[in-house]
Amino acid sequence: MKEVSTSIEYEGKKYDLYYNLNVMMEIQGEYKTLAKWGELTDGKSNDGEPDIRALCFGVTAMINEGIDINNEKNGTKEPHITLKEAGRLLTDIGLSEMTKTVNDVVIESAGESKENLKNE
Repeated sequence: MKEVSTSIEYEGKKYDLYYNLNVMMEIQGEYKTLAKWGELTDGKSNDGEPDIRALCFGVTAMINEGIDINNEKNGTKEPHITLKEAGRLLTDIGLSEMTKTVNDVVIESAGESKENLKNE
């Protein structure tokens, strides 16, 4: 497992999404296992659509971890986003695009590249 990050933009502001042990702990605390959360967010269950609350929860945790990391690096005090703000962000960016972004970050953190997964 490695820490992976990516960036998204919403309303002219850049947000860094991090997937690391801190985010994993938060997800486990809410969904008991990472696998359960993954099943809810991958869009393969629930009639082909992701569980929106689970996706918002993960995005919120990833963005807030990015905010914490940037605050520590830069000595800033940017506030965390809320689940409602994550919902607005998801609405703007689109569920399928955010689901893909989140899944790509999680897969990459496990050490699997998207190219390796295509070849399997």
